[in-house]
Amino acid sequence: MLHQRQQQRLLQKLSPQQVLVMRLLQQPVLSLEQRIKQEIEDNPALEEADDIIDTDEITDETTPESIDADEDSFTDDDDDHNELKADNEFSYEDYLDPDDIPDYKLFSNNRSADDEAWETPVVSGVSSQEYLLAQMGVQKIPDIQFVIASTIIGNLDENGYLAREIPALINDLAFNQNIEVTEEEVLQALMLVQGFDPPGIAARSLQECLLLQLTHKPDRTYSTDLAEVIVRYYFDEFSKKHYDKILQKAHISEEELKEAIEEITKLNPKPGFIIGEEARSSQYVVPDFLVSLNDGELELNLNSRNTPELSINREYYSMLREYNKRKKKISSTEKAAMTFIKQKIDSARGFIDAIRQRQETLYFTMKAILDYQKEYFQTGDETRLKPMILKDISNKVGLDISTVSRVANSKYVQTPFGTFLLKSFFSESLQNSMGEEISTREIKKILNDIVEGENKSSPLTDEELEEILQKKGYTIARRTIAKYRKQLRIPVARLRKEL
Repeated sequence: MLHQRQQQRLLQKLSPQQVLVMRLLQQPVLSLEQRIKQEIEDNPALEEADDIIDTDEITDETTPESIDADEDSFTDDDDDHNELKADNEFSYEDYLDPDDIPDYKLFSNNRSADDEAWETPVVSGVSSQEYLLAQMGVQKIPDIQFVIASTIIGNLDENGYLAREIPALINDLAFNQNIEVTEEEVLQALMLVQGFDPPGIAARSLQECLLLQLTHKPDRTYSTDLAEVIVRYYFDEFSKKHYDKILQKAHISEEELKEAIEEITKLNPKPGFIIGEEARSSQYVVPDFLVSLNDGELELNLNSRNTPELSINREYYSMLREYNKRKKKISSTEKAAMTFIKQKIDSARGFIDAIRQRQETLYFTMKAILDYQKEYFQTGDETRLKPMILKDISNKVGLDISTVSRVANSKYVQTPFGTFLLKSFFSESLQNSMGEEISTREIKKILNDIVEGENKSSPLTDEELEEILQKKGYTIARRTIAKYRKQLRIPVARLRKEL
């Protein structure tokens, strides 16, 4: 049975302004630039500022809040408006003193007129599919084979491998192209594509990829032939680095094996990735924070060079002023226009305020991280990094952990020692033999240095790494070493072995 009843509940909901601030907060500087451009296109009341309008100095006669869309009256009760504004406005004034942050550090004009303006270049490259289709277009190929080869090219992954099975391609051609083909026809088209540049393209496995590159090598030597034999017949032993088994089965010397392995290591395991690699490598990381070291003192600025300063369109304020002067004599059409203008100016002011709140929050949070990790940012020594979690910074700045997480994710900081992802500075803590709290990142750095300096002919096992770290004063379990090794993408000892 259905029953009607009254119920009281206490809910906490974010205002539209708070939602806007949170969305802008998690966007890096390049995404923010595009977001601002989109907002300027969508809202005619918002524009890039030449002469900045101080909206706080605009009189009540011209502000949007002084106009009501009601047909009988176009004035608001100021007390009601102020109360509503106090309820809905999302401000950080409770914990942030505006005098603490100079304005020039928060906005796009944080440089002198003599500074050279720059923009991040955008590079466009040719996709692997376009590159292969262009090669097929200059050959005389029967129509049916052209369609099959095009389907094969369209199913290659970003590394240039054909991940789909031949029967699946036959079904695709039947359902999507209404073409009945045999497995032999598909294999012929696959051989055609595999003959294109770069060598190894359209392979169905790593073994086939390496074999295609070896068989297409123009200048063949004994080492090349031996490398092909190893990949074709002893690939499992080679991939597991069981070199002693290869020496025994192939009846070759260690020197011959070493030369053959050198030939194999010169091959490209991801042939599709090299197509357009130049364009991909030219995609620059744009830092959101700029940290400099001047006379031993750290200085922090926000990178806002590509973020334009915003203001309210003067013409919209002029129209509101004109309407307000003769508000009792305007037509219904003019009332609708005034309502539209009011909404757009409200939206523009809210967006400008959200941008400023974003900048203040970013600066305030990064300043807290800078103070927390002062020794590292002054020296660049990773062993000086303190254990730091989101809660540490959250408590320091008085913000929620989720807000700090939005700042840390996808944001980069440029330091005198390189550009780093901000969240990489957050790490858990461990205790050394002296009982001191140390960062797990320090452990990883030492672990990486030990592996880089090991004898590659006899790599260190996890147990041996554990013993070395314990001698250095770091009490850490073998399974934890294995976990950190995987996070650092360091393979097991057997796979690190070299002749």
